[in-house]
Amino acid sequence: MGMPMELNTIIVTKGNETREEENRFVLQKEGYRLYPIDIPIGVYKTKESEQSGTALIKKVEWQQNTTTITYTLVSLKSTN
Repeated sequence: MGMPMELNTIIVTKGNETREEENRFVLQKEGYRLYPIDIPIGVYKTKESEQSGTALIKKVEWQQNTTTITYTLVSLKSTN
């Protein structure tokens, strides 16, 4: 029996991220998703929005059809 899994190369937050420390965030997504670790990737509010920053994913956890990622924001683009 297979396990459905999605490969993601960007982070789409939809405003659901939680700040743990100054530049460290946690985001939960439904389903099993695979992300590159320790490689700079774009952060977006939605798929259609402009890139709001760049992050390094430090941890990916899968549990009960949920993926939790912990990432560090390394640059932030101005929203003004």
